[in-house]
Amino acid sequence: IPMRFSFFVRLLLSCAATSPVWASKLLIPMDLTQTNHLKAYGIAYQSLAQGHKVEWLLNYRGGSFLLDDEEIFRREAVRRSVLFEAIGEDEVDRIRQIIETSSMESVSLEKPPKMAVYTPLTKQPWDDAVTLALKYAGIEYTQIWDDEVLSGDLAKYDWIHLFHEDFTGQFNKLYLGFRDQPWFIEQRDRDMATATRHGFANVPALKKGVASRLRDFVEKGGFVFAMCGATETIELAM
Repeated sequence: IPMRFSFFVRLLLSCAATSPVWASKLLIPMDLTQTNHLKAYGIAYQSLAQGHKVEWLLNYRGGSFLLDDEEIFRREAVRRSVLFEAIGEDEVDRIRQIIETSSMESVSLEKPPKMAVYTPLTKQPWDDAVTLALKYAGIEYTQIWDDEVLSGDLAKYDWIHLFHEDFTGQFNKLYLGFRDQPWFIEQRDRDMATATRHGFANVPALKKGVASRLRDFVEKGGFVFAMCGATETIELAM
């Protein structure tokens, strides 16, 4: 019944129908029935941004989200092709019982995280898979680079994401294969100018300073998630 009802709701909204029957909650499944997983995360983020609490049902249907039933979330889900199910109190109670008597868990999300992605401001959108995914999902973030890390207030962020950046400042294999390419020369000159501006002798010293600021951010309670080359090179820099 919930699945059939969700398709009925989607049809009503797509036809600009008025006065729908509101349920208790909106369940956004994250299993294989979901039609757009990335944008589903965006709906959950939007709910938090508007002051609504969200329940993250870990291990229940792929880590589903339970939202307040608001018209704006229904419309956004339809617009973004995100599958949702409008469920009543009885179904909500049934889900809670399943979670309480299994290895599943309900996590209460209360505010949207303030996120920053460490990536060059000159980078094209397709150069960084993280920014590409966040934009597609509709999740807000701030793009930061060396100037912002060294001179800005990192405490205003909850989460900083690092991708494949090289914190050793040695340009590694890029120098061997691309040292004569205009984009590489521009990157090298830009990093050297940044190092000079902040009083560092060279790019390796600059990146070591950046790594130190990121470590301070974590020690003060911030979260850093590193991927690819960033995991190894930030360790070397520190």
